[in-house]
Amino acid sequence: MIEHKGENRISLQGQVAGVPQLTHRNHGVDYYTVPFRVPRLSGAEDVVNLVTNLPDERLWQPGNWLGVEGEVRSYNNRTGTLPRLVITVLVRAAQPCAATRGENRLVLRGVVCKTPVRRRTPLGREICDLLLAVNRPYGRADYLPCIAWGSLAALCGGMEVGETLRLEGRLQSRTYRKLTPEGEEMRTAYEISVMNLLPEEQPV
Repeated sequence: MIEHKGENRISLQGQVAGVPQLTHRNHGVDYYTVPFRVPRLSGAEDVVNLVTNLPDERLWQPGNWLGVEGEVRSYNNRTGTLPRLVITVLVRAAQPCAATRGENRLVLRGVVCKTPVRRRTPLGREICDLLLAVNRPYGRADYLPCIAWGSLAALCGGMEVGETLRLEGRLQSRTYRKLTPEGEEMRTAYEISVMNLLPEEQPV
């Protein structure tokens, strides 16, 4: 068990991209997964999976613009031959909002639980990959892959396993091709893009 106080808050504004689908039941409560499209300033977009136990049909109509508050969650999907980390957003509140360019803002506080890996892009830009463990109540934790660039990559790359990190960033999606025994398939990976490192005492 990781002994630290976790912090996990995400704010999104975007469009509902599909109808809610019942995915699981926990302690007698039904949970639904909804794809959610969040535009970036660049013109690209992130498509994240929201999990909600309040699938109001009027609210969750495809095409609706919503403001969402929640937490980023992770779990290992063991249905395939190898476990796969699945990243979702647990919805705490959702309400209609005006169409915007999108909002994707996340604050995390957790512990570095794997040695950071520094590398460079083919164009020479420095990148750092790290895995952050963010405690939940009752002894559970979410394990969230993060990526930092440039000067932030150098700072994150110097951290050691067990150090506490507080950051501001966004939850981003990217597609990639995966070779499987059945052939090539397109998959989506999720990671936290680190925008700023935050001091412990800074209110957000």
